[in-house]
Amino acid sequence: MRVLVTGATGYIGSRLIPVLLEQGHQVHAAMRDPSKKSRFAWGAHVTAVHFDLDDHETFDTATENVDAVVYLVHSMDEGDFVEKDRHAAQSMAAAAERNGLRRIVYLSGLIPDDGTPLSDHLRSRLQVEETFLDSSVDATVLRAAIILGSGSTSFELVRRMTERLPLTPIPTWMRRQVQPIAVVDVVAIIARALGDTARPGTFDIGGTETMSYPELLQAYGSVAGLRRVQIPVPLLPTGLVGRAVATITAMPPGTVISLVDSLTHDMVVRRGNAATEVFAEPGTSLMSVREALERSITVTAEEGTDAHADPQAAADTDPEWAGGVVDIVDGQVRQRPSGILGKALLGATR
Repeated sequence: MRVLVTGATGYIGSRLIPVLLEQGHQVHAAMRDPSKKSRFAWGAHVTAVHFDLDDHETFDTATENVDAVVYLVHSMDEGDFVEKDRHAAQSMAAAAERNGLRRIVYLSGLIPDDGTPLSDHLRSRLQVEETFLDSSVDATVLRAAIILGSGSTSFELVRRMTERLPLTPIPTWMRRQVQPIAVVDVVAIIARALGDTARPGTFDIGGTETMSYPELLQAYGSVAGLRRVQIPVPLLPTGLVGRAVATITAMPPGTVISLVDSLTHDMVVRRGNAATEVFAEPGTSLMSVREALERSITVTAEEGTDAHADPQAAADTDPEWAGGVVDIVDGQVRQRPSGILGKALLGATR
């Protein structure tokens, strides 16, 4: 198929494109600045097209001469992102209809069905879903919660919180259940959703293990060889925690605050609605949380530039705020503290 990947230079898009190329798809990589494709090992093998979330005229030109679109863009760190993302989805759906696309695949977030009010982050995702599902183009919505892989916002939060806080305050509302999944499994499922097994509708993506967010922090500490103490703290408001986490991790504040706000919900796959049952590769198994964490901090110099690099590993095109101070090299934990502050932040280790 001729597949338009929006957010091609982003975390999921940049790791999805090599998989699509390997499967024989013709990839149109949508980006604000098409010249940036040269930064990626797959750049010479795609058609770069201009696409700007703030310029809806580019939605029409980007969707010309393609069969399907993988929609991976959002504006979570920018102003009223709920309204902005809804309008963008409406424009994309309309452009897809006008240009005769056969399929839309949208990577959303897990939406809890417990009746509790949704955070702005999840409410926005749901609105985008509804827009695509209401269009005349077949739409497949894949809902994922925490995606594990170096460079993933969710993973980097876990990594930085664990590495930077020897003592971790745990609000009582953070003990909700989550179902993490490795990015290598996510991109494989997206690719399958474009193939012969494609089905319209909404499907949940999650790994084989369910745990609380504090347990996920402990799992990273175990893999990274870091001893960490968690302290239960009741009555902490999500907004205050979100701002504190953004400061500690030095990651985009709007994105961090929105993600923290979503931790008040259980984020698990609904029974009978697992995307892994429909779109997973036959005869394959999902990666465990521990293996996903280990591979995410296994870094070699070549992995950032190799077109066939492990999607779990770091890439030199990841955001500047991605990356930590712990690597696994040749099966051994290696720490890279920088100066006195770095050593202090690492705290007690193995």
